[in-house]
Amino acid sequence: MSKYMLIMRGTDESNAAMMATIDEAMAETGRFIEQMMGAGVLVAAEGLDDPGRGVVVDFGGETPVVTDGPYGETRELFGGYFLLDVATKQEAVEWAKRFPAVRGSKIEVRRVAEADEVPFSNESKGRN
Repeated sequence: MSKYMLIMRGTDESNAAMMATIDEAMAETGRFIEQMMGAGVLVAAEGLDDPGRGVVVDFGGETPVVTDGPYGETRELFGGYFLLDVATKQEAVEWAKRFPAVRGSKIEVRRVAEADEVPFSNESKGRN
């Protein structure tokens, strides 16, 4: 089994469409979560707050620069995620295709790297 993250990405327009029918969207999402729980594949799921309430820490210069949200580019916003424990990438994709998303949104499917796949320098090996 491998863990895969289904990363929810929306646009200003798709987020507005979802908010217009938020009660229905939440009910459909609840049913989707119940299906994943019933299948024993759901590890975690979280949604994110409005991007206008966040900040960006930009490391583009010599010192980090903190900017209040909303962000400059909002063509695609990371809105939340589902973390699944499934046998294959294709199974993760099949779950992603079943999500009751609004038109214009996207789901990025990414495998979570195992601890032994993360490179460590010789100095940091074995440290916790």
